[in-house]
Amino acid sequence: MKPKELTICGLAAVRAQFAADPGAIKRLYFDYATGRRIGVICRTLAQRKKIYRCVEPAELEKVGGTLHHGGIVAVVEAPEMREPAAADLTAWVKRCEPLLVLDRIGNAHNLGAIARTAAFFGLPRLILPRDPAAAQPSEAAYRVAEGGMTHLELARVDDLPAFLRSLVAAGYDVIGAATRGGLPQAQSHTGKPIALVLGNEEHGLSAEVAAACTRLVTIPGSGKVESLNVSVAGAVLIWELLVRAPRGTR
Repeated sequence: MKPKELTICGLAAVRAQFAADPGAIKRLYFDYATGRRIGVICRTLAQRKKIYRCVEPAELEKVGGTLHHGGIVAVVEAPEMREPAAADLTAWVKRCEPLLVLDRIGNAHNLGAIARTAAFFGLPRLILPRDPAAAQPSEAAYRVAEGGMTHLELARVDDLPAFLRSLVAAGYDVIGAATRGGLPQAQSHTGKPIALVLGNEEHGLSAEVAAACTRLVTIPGSGKVESLNVSVAGAVLIWELLVRAPRGTR
Protein backbone atom coordinates (compact mmCIF):
# COMPACT_ATOMS: atom_id res chain seq x y z
CA MET A 1 0.00 0.00 0.00
CA LYS A 2 1.33 3.42 -0.95
CA PRO A 3 2.14 5.52 2.14
CA LYS A 4 -0.37 8.29 2.77
CA GLU A 5 0.97 11.75 2.06
CA LEU A 6 0.40 14.92 4.04
CA THR A 7 0.90 18.54 3.01
CA ILE A 8 2.52 20.92 5.47
CA CYS A 9 2.03 24.64 4.83
CA GLY A 10 3.72 27.68 6.33
CA LEU A 11 7.40 28.44 6.80
CA ALA A 12 7.50 27.71 10.55
CA ALA A 13 5.87 24.30 10.10
CA VAL A 14 8.08 23.35 7.15
CA ARG A 15 11.24 24.46 8.93
CA ALA A 16 10.26 22.41 12.00
CA GLN A 17 9.72 19.35 9.82
CA PHE A 18 13.07 19.88 8.10
CA ALA A 19 14.88 20.28 11.43
CA ALA A 20 13.26 17.13 12.84
CA ASP A 21 13.64 14.91 9.77
CA PRO A 22 14.91 16.35 6.47
CA GLY A 23 14.39 13.00 4.77
CA ALA A 24 10.65 13.11 5.44
CA ILE A 25 10.17 15.89 2.88
CA LYS A 26 9.34 14.22 -0.43
CA ARG A 27 8.51 17.33 -2.47
CA LEU A 28 8.72 21.05 -1.78
CA TYR A 29 6.95 23.95 -3.50
CA PHE A 30 7.37 27.64 -2.71
CA ASP A 31 6.88 31.12 -4.12
CA TYR A 32 9.72 33.42 -5.15
CA ALA A 33 9.84 35.45 -1.92
CA THR A 34 9.93 32.37 0.29
CA GLY A 35 12.51 30.68 -1.92
CA ARG A 36 15.03 33.36 -0.95
CA ARG A 37 14.72 32.26 2.70
CA ILE A 38 15.14 28.48 2.38
CA GLY A 39 18.50 28.02 0.72
CA VAL A 40 19.68 25.37 3.18
CA ILE A 41 16.51 23.33 2.73
CA CYS A 42 16.77 23.47 -1.06
CA ARG A 43 20.44 22.47 -1.05
CA THR A 44 19.68 19.51 1.19
CA LEU A 45 16.81 18.38 -1.04
CA ALA A 46 19.05 18.72 -4.09
CA GLN A 47 21.66 16.49 -2.45
CA ARG A 48 18.96 13.93 -1.72
CA LYS A 49 17.60 14.22 -5.27
CA LYS A 50 14.18 15.33 -4.01
CA ILE A 51 11.82 17.59 -5.95
CA TYR A 52 11.81 21.27 -5.01
CA ARG A 53 10.31 23.96 -7.17
CA CYS A 54 9.44 27.66 -7.22
CA VAL A 55 5.86 27.98 -8.49
CA GLU A 56 3.10 30.54 -8.89
CA PRO A 57 0.64 31.16 -6.02
CA ALA A 58 -2.15 29.38 -7.90
CA GLU A 59 -0.14 26.15 -8.02
CA LEU A 60 0.79 26.50 -4.35
CA GLU A 61 -2.90 26.78 -3.54
CA LYS A 62 -3.60 23.66 -5.60
CA VAL A 63 -0.79 21.60 -4.05
CA GLY A 64 -1.54 22.71 -0.50
CA GLY A 65 -5.30 22.57 -0.88
CA THR A 66 -5.68 25.95 0.79
CA LEU A 67 -5.33 29.67 0.23
CA HIS A 68 -3.44 29.83 3.52
CA HIS A 69 -0.26 28.16 2.33
CA GLY A 70 2.08 30.88 3.62
CA GLY A 71 4.21 30.77 0.49
CA ILE A 72 5.49 27.23 0.95
CA VAL A 73 4.12 23.67 0.85
CA ALA A 74 6.01 20.50 1.77
CA VAL A 75 4.65 17.09 0.85
CA VAL A 76 5.66 14.52 3.46
CA GLU A 77 4.74 11.00 4.40
CA ALA A 78 1.94 11.09 6.98
CA PRO A 79 3.22 10.16 10.46
CA GLU A 80 2.48 6.70 11.75
CA MET A 81 0.10 6.83 14.71
CA ARG A 82 0.29 3.53 16.53
CA GLU A 83 -1.64 2.49 19.63
CA PRO A 84 0.51 2.54 22.79
CA ALA A 85 1.28 -0.85 24.32
CA ALA A 86 1.27 -1.70 28.02
CA ALA A 87 5.07 -1.50 28.02
CA ASP A 88 4.86 2.09 26.75
CA LEU A 89 2.60 3.10 29.65
CA THR A 90 4.98 1.50 32.14
CA ALA A 91 7.92 3.38 30.64
CA TRP A 92 6.05 6.71 30.65
CA VAL A 93 5.13 6.30 34.31
CA LYS A 94 8.71 5.40 35.19
CA ARG A 95 9.89 8.60 33.51
CA CYS A 96 6.98 10.52 35.10
CA GLU A 97 6.00 11.91 31.70
CA PRO A 98 2.82 14.01 31.40
CA LEU A 99 0.25 13.09 28.77
CA LEU A 100 -2.25 15.14 26.83
CA VAL A 101 -5.31 13.22 25.66
CA LEU A 102 -8.03 14.60 23.37
CA ASP A 103 -11.59 13.30 23.43
CA ARG A 104 -13.06 14.01 19.98
CA ILE A 105 -11.69 17.52 19.43
CA GLY A 106 -13.45 18.15 16.14
CA ASN A 107 -11.87 21.30 14.74
CA ALA A 108 -8.48 20.97 13.05
CA HIS A 109 -7.57 24.54 14.03
CA ASN A 110 -8.20 23.71 17.68
CA LEU A 111 -6.11 20.56 17.31
CA GLY A 112 -3.27 22.62 15.86
CA ALA A 113 -3.50 25.29 18.56
CA ILE A 114 -3.46 22.64 21.30
CA ALA A 115 -0.45 20.94 19.69
CA ARG A 116 1.37 24.27 19.53
CA THR A 117 0.82 24.84 23.26
CA ALA A 118 1.84 21.28 24.11
CA ALA A 119 5.07 21.59 22.14
CA PHE A 120 5.78 25.04 23.62
CA PHE A 121 5.69 23.56 27.11
CA GLY A 122 7.70 20.50 26.09
CA LEU A 123 5.07 17.79 26.39
CA PRO A 124 6.31 14.61 24.73
CA ARG A 125 3.16 13.24 23.11
CA LEU A 126 -0.47 13.68 22.17
CA ILE A 127 -3.08 10.91 22.30
CA LEU A 128 -6.00 11.00 19.85
CA PRO A 129 -9.03 8.70 19.58
CA ARG A 130 -9.81 6.70 16.47
CA ASP A 131 -13.20 8.36 16.09
CA PRO A 132 -14.86 9.85 12.99
CA ALA A 133 -15.78 12.94 15.03
CA ALA A 134 -12.16 13.63 15.96
CA ALA A 135 -9.94 15.93 13.91
CA GLN A 136 -6.78 14.25 12.70
CA PRO A 137 -3.37 15.70 11.81
CA SER A 138 -3.98 17.61 8.60
CA GLU A 139 -2.71 20.58 6.60
CA ALA A 140 -4.76 22.96 8.75
CA ALA A 141 -3.65 21.41 12.04
CA TYR A 142 0.02 21.48 11.05
CA ARG A 143 -0.22 25.07 9.83
CA VAL A 144 -1.89 26.35 13.00
CA ALA A 145 0.54 24.37 15.17
CA GLU A 146 3.44 26.44 13.73
CA GLY A 147 5.77 23.45 13.89
CA GLY A 148 4.38 22.11 17.16
CA MET A 149 2.88 18.98 15.62
CA THR A 150 6.30 17.85 14.43
CA HIS A 151 7.71 17.98 17.97
CA LEU A 152 5.04 15.68 19.44
CA GLU A 153 4.83 11.92 19.30
CA LEU A 154 1.32 11.24 18.01
CA ALA A 155 -0.58 8.14 19.09
CA ARG A 156 -4.11 6.93 18.39
CA VAL A 157 -6.29 4.61 20.48
CA ASP A 158 -9.35 2.60 19.46
CA ASP A 159 -11.13 2.64 22.83
CA LEU A 160 -10.41 5.86 24.73
CA PRO A 161 -12.21 5.00 28.03
CA ALA A 162 -10.39 1.65 28.17
CA PHE A 163 -7.08 3.38 27.47
CA LEU A 164 -7.68 5.85 30.29
CA ARG A 165 -8.44 3.00 32.68
CA SER A 166 -5.15 1.42 31.61
CA LEU A 167 -3.38 4.68 32.40
CA VAL A 168 -4.90 4.70 35.89
CA ALA A 169 -3.84 1.09 36.43
CA ALA A 170 -0.32 1.94 35.25
CA GLY A 171 -0.05 4.75 37.81
CA TYR A 172 -1.36 7.91 36.14
CA ASP A 173 -3.59 10.52 37.72
CA VAL A 174 -6.08 11.03 34.86
CA ILE A 175 -7.68 14.49 35.09
CA GLY A 176 -10.59 15.41 32.86
CA ALA A 177 -11.46 19.01 31.95
CA ALA A 178 -15.16 19.61 32.58
CA THR A 179 -17.09 22.70 31.52
CA ARG A 180 -18.99 22.53 34.79
CA GLY A 181 -19.21 20.30 37.84
CA GLY A 182 -15.51 19.65 38.34
CA LEU A 183 -13.35 20.92 41.16
CA PRO A 184 -12.66 24.66 40.76
CA GLN A 185 -8.97 23.97 41.04
CA ALA A 186 -6.67 21.00 41.13
CA GLN A 187 -6.12 19.20 44.40
CA SER A 188 -2.62 19.00 45.78
CA HIS A 189 -0.29 17.22 43.41
CA THR A 190 -0.43 13.49 44.07
CA GLY A 191 3.12 12.80 42.97
CA LYS A 192 1.85 10.66 40.12
CA PRO A 193 2.35 11.62 36.48
CA ILE A 194 -0.71 13.40 35.10
CA ALA A 195 -2.73 12.67 31.98
CA LEU A 196 -4.92 15.65 31.08
CA VAL A 197 -8.03 14.92 29.01
CA LEU A 198 -9.71 17.66 26.96
CA GLY A 199 -13.20 17.12 25.59
CA ASN A 200 -15.14 17.96 22.45
CA GLU A 201 -15.79 21.64 21.71
CA GLU A 202 -19.59 21.34 21.90
CA HIS A 203 -20.26 18.29 24.06
CA GLY A 204 -17.26 18.14 26.36
CA LEU A 205 -16.09 14.81 27.71
CA SER A 206 -18.23 11.81 26.89
CA ALA A 207 -19.86 10.16 29.93
CA GLU A 208 -17.65 7.09 29.47
CA VAL A 209 -14.46 9.15 29.28
CA ALA A 210 -15.43 11.26 32.31
CA ALA A 211 -16.13 8.09 34.31
CA ALA A 212 -12.68 6.73 33.46
CA CYS A 213 -10.92 9.82 34.87
CA THR A 214 -9.67 9.86 38.44
CA ARG A 215 -11.01 13.40 38.89
CA LEU A 216 -12.51 16.31 37.00
CA VAL A 217 -11.51 19.97 37.11
CA THR A 218 -13.33 23.10 35.95
CA ILE A 219 -11.66 26.44 35.30
CA PRO A 220 -13.49 29.06 37.42
CA GLY A 221 -14.64 32.14 35.52
CA SER A 222 -16.76 35.26 36.00
CA GLY A 223 -19.90 33.55 34.72
CA LYS A 224 -20.35 36.18 32.00
CA VAL A 225 -19.61 33.57 29.34
CA GLU A 226 -20.11 29.86 29.73
CA SER A 227 -16.67 28.58 28.83
CA LEU A 228 -13.35 29.13 27.12
CA ASN A 229 -12.42 27.88 23.68
CA VAL A 230 -10.97 24.39 24.17
CA SER A 231 -7.52 25.42 22.94
CA VAL A 232 -7.42 28.29 25.46
CA ALA A 233 -8.72 26.08 28.26
CA GLY A 234 -6.11 23.53 27.28
CA ALA A 235 -3.32 26.11 27.57
CA VAL A 236 -4.49 27.15 31.06
CA LEU A 237 -4.72 23.56 32.27
CA ILE A 238 -1.47 22.41 30.67
CA TRP A 239 0.35 25.18 32.52
CA GLU A 240 -1.49 24.63 35.80
CA LEU A 241 -1.48 20.84 35.91
CA LEU A 242 1.36 19.59 33.72
CA VAL A 243 3.97 22.34 34.03
CA ARG A 244 3.47 24.42 37.17
CA ALA A 245 2.11 21.86 39.64
CA PRO A 246 4.78 19.17 39.13
CA ARG A 247 7.43 21.77 39.97
CA GLY A 248 6.07 21.97 43.48
CA THR A 249 4.38 25.37 43.30
CA ARG A 250 0.92 24.19 44.22
